[in-house]
Amino acid sequence: MYLALKNLAGVAEYVIRESYRCQGHYRSRDLFELGGDPTRYIVYPGGNAFFIDERVEDRLAQSGKRSVSAELESIFWPFLKPEIQRALDCFRHRELSVKAGRRGPRPDMNPQDFHLFDRRRLHFLKFGQMNQRRLNRLPAGMLNQLYHKSRDEIEQSIFQMELALRPRELKAYVYVIFDLQRSFSERFARENPEFLDQDEVDRYFLETICRLNADSGFWAGMDATRSLNAYLQRYICMYFDHDFPSRSWEQDFIRRFINAHRLQQPRALNFRIGLKEAGEVFGKSADEIKTMRRADLVRLFRRKAQKLHPDKGGDHKAFLKLTEAYHRLLATKR
Repeated sequence: MYLALKNLAGVAEYVIRESYRCQGHYRSRDLFELGGDPTRYIVYPGGNAFFIDERVEDRLAQSGKRSVSAELESIFWPFLKPEIQRALDCFRHRELSVKAGRRGPRPDMNPQDFHLFDRRRLHFLKFGQMNQRRLNRLPAGMLNQLYHKSRDEIEQSIFQMELALRPRELKAYVYVIFDLQRSFSERFARENPEFLDQDEVDRYFLETICRLNADSGFWAGMDATRSLNAYLQRYICMYFDHDFPSRSWEQDFIRRFINAHRLQQPRALNFRIGLKEAGEVFGKSADEIKTMRRADLVRLFRRKAQKLHPDKGGDHKAFLKLTEAYHRLLATKR
């Protein structure tokens, strides 16, 4: 499952979708309409705790989706209150790191199997470089974002990643991902497109984006459109609404340094509560905790949180210990 923005250019409306395989292609379908304000489905029982309204899980269960608590938490994470995000960020980093450690290269995954346009975008978004010499050596963690995903899910994911680009990077980004330098013989075309004939660059860009729009292999699993696909329209705006940046040697040096560290994450804090003690907080044995599904743990936490929260007459220290135990156990569940 993934969160999709239905209207990329107008009023934001969100929907939970999933990718599924059909007739040899991965397609997408809507599961739950969130409207323009997904925060109305987030419940805060108190403290730093939160859970997703059970109406969402019930509706998804009717669609055949069960045990989706972990996926829903990731989907709704961007809409949490900032103070809750800050309080839980260390736990989330630890959980994501554990998952990343389990998610190695897929046995049947070959970089050449993915569309070149997708690989160019991921390369720039990771390294921030116009020279794409590492194009065929993208990390498995990056390529996993393309594995067994519908075109819609891939586009939604990359759209969110592109939001981190600065305005001065946008035109250079479009120049690189559409491989416009290939149309020029000048040696500086790869690194300094601002020195090229801009009318020629504009012409090659429009020709290239039209070819991609007509590429049935790229849009496999999506309905064909006569006009420019909505997912490509944003690149028209990126290209014509911005200029190529003027750069110096010092700026290039700083940029390379930042890009080399842009994906580093702060070290996760150590948990101060052991697994056995965490189980005791929930009134469960160590064996019961080990075999408990993630969804059952979430439901158990909700019930305990309602009883122990100070606003409900519970003890403040006991509630804090419950929250810490919950995140300790949550990190052990897939």
